[in-house]
Amino acid sequence: MSPVTESSSPPVPEHTPDRVGLGPRAAALLVFGSSAAVLVVEIVALRLLAPYLGLTLETSTMVIGIALTAIAFGSWLGGHIADQVDPRRLIGPSLGVSGAVVALTPSVLRTTAEWAPAVLLLIASLTILVPGALLSAVTPFVTKLRLTNLAETGTVVGRLSGVGTVGAIVGTVLTGFVLVSRLPVSGILLGLGALLVASSAWVEWRTRGWSGAPALTLMVLAGGLGATVAPGGCDVETKYHCARVVADSDGGNGRTLVLDGLRHSYVDIDDPTHLKFEYVRAIASAVDAAFPHGEALTAHHLGGGGLTLPRYLAATRPGTRSLVSEIDGGVAGINREQLGLPAQAGIGVRVEDGRLGLRRLDTASRDLVVGDAFGGVSVPWHLTTVEAMTDVRRVLDEDGLYVANLIDHGDMDFARAEVATLSETFEHVAVLGEPADIGQGPPADSGGGNLVVLASDRPVDLRATQKKLDVRHTGWQITTGGDLDSWTGDAPLLTDDHAPVDQLLQPYSPQTGR
Repeated sequence: MSPVTESSSPPVPEHTPDRVGLGPRAAALLVFGSSAAVLVVEIVALRLLAPYLGLTLETSTMVIGIALTAIAFGSWLGGHIADQVDPRRLIGPSLGVSGAVVALTPSVLRTTAEWAPAVLLLIASLTILVPGALLSAVTPFVTKLRLTNLAETGTVVGRLSGVGTVGAIVGTVLTGFVLVSRLPVSGILLGLGALLVASSAWVEWRTRGWSGAPALTLMVLAGGLGATVAPGGCDVETKYHCARVVADSDGGNGRTLVLDGLRHSYVDIDDPTHLKFEYVRAIASAVDAAFPHGEALTAHHLGGGGLTLPRYLAATRPGTRSLVSEIDGGVAGINREQLGLPAQAGIGVRVEDGRLGLRRLDTASRDLVVGDAFGGVSVPWHLTTVEAMTDVRRVLDEDGLYVANLIDHGDMDFARAEVATLSETFEHVAVLGEPADIGQGPPADSGGGNLVVLASDRPVDLRATQKKLDVRHTGWQITTGGDLDSWTGDAPLLTDDHAPVDQLLQPYSPQTGR
């Protein structure tokens, strides 16, 4: 009888560092860097797409899902290929090609958004999938090279997996806390692309004594040129927005603040009482009707934008003190540098989250609270809930008024839910808007858009409000009482535990403006 052998595979050599050309430190550096790069691409992609797709939960979920798909696919395929091909032939090209794609991403996405928006999602997916998969394949390639002794398999795999995770953490923190606040997104991706191509050249020289980087370097340079000439639409890239200021075409002193492709504010530098947007005129009408003419107010504003309402109050109610919670310090800077905000206007701006800003206010310390904070096309969900509105009610005095700008379309599911939430918190609630949008006209005529909701614990003079709406030629009407209850219907309450704002909002086209 012939003896049975367990395997005919050749033994794995105990040590091959000279042949491999990658010591433990170099291997750890490659895994760390490639893992960090994947997360940099993912986070920056969100900001790059926001002007065209909006900064919504769906957009974030899509980008995260694509990135995770790339990581899973790259890790699986990289491990499979590493068993078929010498990994030394794979690491350099993976880094180099991913670097070239990353560098080209800003110009490709922006050009596609302007000239072929129908395929934007496909192109965006590829610009995340391709570099994400190639970079994720680096870990199994490097692991294969470092597995020189079967007795140390667990140690090698565990160490490199841990290093990769730490790299992903560092990439996330570095991008979110440092890079985005200091560099434009195109600069971040171009820099990352150049670094990856340089790493590719180093790996090729280290493992094979050859560099195929010149062609890839040319692609990075092409990406830099493309990012310069491609349509971008940003004067300033803040921490949260692609921002630009558009001057009136007639040569006047009017300025429109555009954030991520949406018109957020209009400011007339010479005349702060000139209110261009209908919803702003509606808010001003409600405030003017609720408080005696010229009376100074103590106001708090959730969201700043161009500070149109604080400027209006300062001009029409001398002595008014407005405090603004604006999460984007870059937007606050634009007001000072490009929108002519006077230094002594009774307007204070805190760079802070609106919900946290509310907590800092004393009870019964405000006559007026204005809600006009938006992330993308929707109100940040944590500013819509019963708990948030209870805090608004706390800071208002007994005659105080809450006025909020809402945007919704279609069946107005979000707007109805927010009104139901306010009705749970305040004694008196009314909604201002186009008749068809608030249940006073044929539903077929409803196009959606801006609504203004009023909430207070004291009755608001709605006749006076309607008269001021008519004087300002808004065409808007008011719904309250039983008509408002019918319009709200069985809309759910929004709470900190359940506020699906992004799902309730109807589809919105950024090209139509706010």
